[in-house]
Amino acid sequence: MKKITLIAVVTIATLSSCVSKKKYVALESDLNDTKSRLTKTQVEKEDLESKMTKIEARVAEYNEKLNSLKEINDSQLTSINDVAVMSNNTKEKMRKTLTKVDPALLADAKTLEDSINVAISYNLKKSITDEDDDININIDKTVVMINISDKLLFNSGSYKVSSKANNILSKIAEVINSEPSMEVMVEGHTDSKTIQTPMFSDNWDLSVKRATSVVRILQTKYNVAPEKMIASGRSSYMPLVENDSKENRSKNRRTKIIIIPNLNKFFALLDSDNL
Repeated sequence: MKKITLIAVVTIATLSSCVSKKKYVALESDLNDTKSRLTKTQVEKEDLESKMTKIEARVAEYNEKLNSLKEINDSQLTSINDVAVMSNNTKEKMRKTLTKVDPALLADAKTLEDSINVAISYNLKKSITDEDDDININIDKTVVMINISDKLLFNSGSYKVSSKANNILSKIAEVINSEPSMEVMVEGHTDSKTIQTPMFSDNWDLSVKRATSVVRILQTKYNVAPEKMIASGRSSYMPLVENDSKENRSKNRRTKIIIIPNLNKFFALLDSDNL
């Protein structure tokens, strides 16, 4: 009887042990499933947050474009020769500049483009120098051409830039550096009197050496990027006037700085309060 009872107790204990292990395995499985779902949920949450961030950025960009378009619409752009536009704000600045210009110069301004050229020429000249006789500025289809008399840049028969040129070149460098997209060509010009010395083979040699001297000063002293500049010499073959007098030969001895701005940035030259 005792033996039967002992067997029954062992059997019950064994069955109880089996049931507890099954529950444990089931619970462990449920736990793993829960962890898996939690991880998946976390990944989905992070993915949604990333998408939301991108959407918010796109909305901000869209709003910025809308505001920009509104500003453009408010300023009422004017077309110029089908190649550029200018706002009424810029046009108003141009009008204010033109009130300061010599009426004789305005008499030849027949079109809006002519008026723009006169205004920018005036602003550039005021920003560079007040020495009207020694600097001449012209603009042709957004190309700015600055002719500087050699007596402001060099001593007679020399290609070394004199110290009195520092003020002029520093201001020209400011104009060039104000817009990264500008390109610059520096041309040396001589009069028709032939030169032949141990230093210079001919007028070609002198004109090129003077141009490269100006380029070096703009690069080393005034931080104009060298890749933006070209140095060239024209010798005596593109005179401003006939070389028939001492005064005219002096006019032909010059350095010409040609600034080619990005068309889209051209009108920024009117926007500076310092000009």
